Amino acid sequence: MWMCGECHRQTSVTAGTVLHRSHTPLTTWFAAMWMVCATKNGISAAALGDVLGFGSEETAWAWLHKLRRVMVRPDRDQLSGIVEVDETQIRMVSGRPGSRGARLVPVMIAVETPAAGVVGRVRMAPADQVNSYELFDFTVGAVAPGSTVRSDGVVTLKRLTEHGYRHDPRVMADPARDAAEHLPAVHLVASLLKRWLAGTFHYGVARRHLAYYLDEYTFRFNRRTSKTRGLLFYRLAQQAMATDPKPLTSIIGGTMASDQHT
Repeated sequence: MWMCGECHRQTSVTAGTVLHRSHTPLTTWFAAMWMVCATKNGISAAALGDVLGFGSEETAWAWLHKLRRVMVRPDRDQLSGIVEVDETQIRMVSGRPGSRGARLVPVMIAVETPAAGVVGRVRMAPADQVNSYELFDFTVGAVAPGSTVRSDGVVTLKRLTEHGYRHDPRVMADPARDAAEHLPAVHLVASLLKRWLAGTFHYGVARRHLAYYLDEYTFRFNRRTSKTRGLLFYRLAQQAMATDPKPLTSIIGGTMASDQHT
């Protein structure tokens, strides 16, 4: 606790952070952060709850979603150089209790390629429709002007040249067959993303939470070459202290019963 020297009012050191009003010891939060960072592919709510001895899976689910909301800094640097931009589609659950009805949701991906055969940083975001102008807005937000944007020739990115970008469209006769050759970095990242969602969460991700799962994957992917997990833990803890409170009601957007598998 901090205490004002004049009025003697006490304030928690976690007030105004993502840990706002948490009654759980900070050591438990640090253990959760370490588990998130130390596991190569992430950890499910059920596994985290078992390790930390929570009474319910829902508590671990809420903690993980709070941490996902601090993994990407809003002021992070844009991608630059040669950047591949494309879309993939992710299978989503319906979100109804006990349901596994699935639908495909477009995900926009931008990948730096600093050298031939080298994959740099990534940016990701869900979209409402395939090949919509959301892709243009996403690209402008994720990629610095002056960069070369390499795409599959989608019409929505033609305006990039009017906004200070170099556009390098790679028109393909058969995108499903030729994407790996013409946009290898995006193709690889999309494949790894789907494998991660399937292996760690068994595609149990609801559409309204998808952006935060993409943030977690981006956090992990962009730090994949880090030589120490301690640095990842430090970065996550640092960003947690710099992020505004995320009340449970703002996370679930409904009842825990409808979200416990998402």
